[in-house]
Amino acid sequence: MADPLKYYGNNTCVTRNLLEACTTCGVENFIFSSTAAVYGTPKELPATEATPTLPINPYGRSKLMVESILADVAATGKLRYIALRYFNVAGADPDGSLGQATPEATHLIKVACEVACGKRSHIDVFGSDYPTPDGTCVRDYIHVMDLGRAHILALEHLLKGGASEIMNCGYGHGFSVSEVLRSVMKVSGKTLDIRMTSRRAGDPAALTADATRLRTLLHWTPQLDNLDTICKTAYDWEVKWQSPTP
Repeated sequence: MADPLKYYGNNTCVTRNLLEACTTCGVENFIFSSTAAVYGTPKELPATEATPTLPINPYGRSKLMVESILADVAATGKLRYIALRYFNVAGADPDGSLGQATPEATHLIKVACEVACGKRSHIDVFGSDYPTPDGTCVRDYIHVMDLGRAHILALEHLLKGGASEIMNCGYGHGFSVSEVLRSVMKVSGKTLDIRMTSRRAGDPAALTADATRLRTLLHWTPQLDNLDTICKTAYDWEVKWQSPTP
């Protein structure tokens, strides 16, 4: 919200340039990392691909613009695409080989795991007065490995001549911020310093996915649909990242 031009530049303008290069070079298949943020604050949950797209922040608007660009390019016959609308991606490869190493990350689970490892002193919870069961925001957390499998299936669909599609990537149920923090403490065995603060602009109260299209059209079946599993793989990666093997 504080730096909107960054998102319009990185998500919209740069993707437009990439698409120009792709069409010039004859790339026929394109998978786009879109976002659940295109839905804004849906009136009904879980959100389907037909749910009105009314983003409430520049991030969501910048991604939705790219979806429009993709549809226009696809209409010319130059490429086909699948836009995967990610919900909250988290976790790490269970074998510990890959994980999120983004400096100054803001993702809830990663930040909580960094606190559990002692890399950060505390974690802020932005708002405890939302219209949710415990007052904290609810999100649909999908393990990154299940999302990776969705990418593979999407590519196979396009390579077989499948039509362009937009698909939600989520599990269809959500967990609150407080539930996530309890899970991180459970899998790590650590007590987190949790500090409640005011709401953050641009955050919907709840957002969960209806991924029926992904499940039926691409025959996608989640394998790691468990909050503790997501948090434990993220924590194990963070521990390894803190002390990398020489």
